[in-house]
Amino acid sequence: MGEASGIVINGVRLVYGVTGEPGAPPMVLLHALGDSRADWAPVSARFAARYRVYAVDLRGHGDSDRPGVYSFDAMSADTVALLDALGLTGVVLVGHSMGGVVAYRVTVARPDLVARIVVEDVPPPYHRDRPVPERPDEPITFDWAVVPAIVGAVNAGDPQLWEALSTITAPALIVGGGPDSHIPQDLLADVAGRIPDATLRTIPAGHNVHADRPEDFADTVLDWALR
Repeated sequence: MGEASGIVINGVRLVYGVTGEPGAPPMVLLHALGDSRADWAPVSARFAARYRVYAVDLRGHGDSDRPGVYSFDAMSADTVALLDALGLTGVVLVGHSMGGVVAYRVTVARPDLVARIVVEDVPPPYHRDRPVPERPDEPITFDWAVVPAIVGAVNAGDPQLWEALSTITAPALIVGGGPDSHIPQDLLADVAGRIPDATLRTIPAGHNVHADRPEDFADTVLDWALR
């Protein structure tokens, strides 16, 4: 996913890839739980034709450090500090699933950093009782300790973040995966109704829209972002 670079943020070395022309508007990609920056490969070339694209390995994932301490707070603070360290403002911030929750938090905390936000098939955490899955027997490419931390945070819900959606001033694109997704799509409609300038689009592909229908996802994001 582009030329890889590393930087120490909050005591953790984060690795990110960069593609696209220098000087192009910045776009930052945040992956889902258990994934990495490489997960954006199906759409990165499309985005890099118009943006300078930064795809980040969040803590515990990919080539970034595995400090053993994981939370949405930590990942959001990492992302804010990374953008500040790289001097990035006015970014198009794109997040899938876990990365989408991080994107919401960053946009609420530091609106000066975000020109537009794109969230793929996830609302802020809502109370639910999803059991923590068992660690698989086969090797994995991320720190398993992330899973109970993030699943627990999602199960607990985040009513403060739900309330804060109304303070988001950046235009927002909410992309839903339709009826085959495990995410309740009515919650995405609720999110779109709370953010003042929000657009909801459904691409019936299930939860991994950008991977399973990359052309449709890229078209939807670019048509909206470049309008």
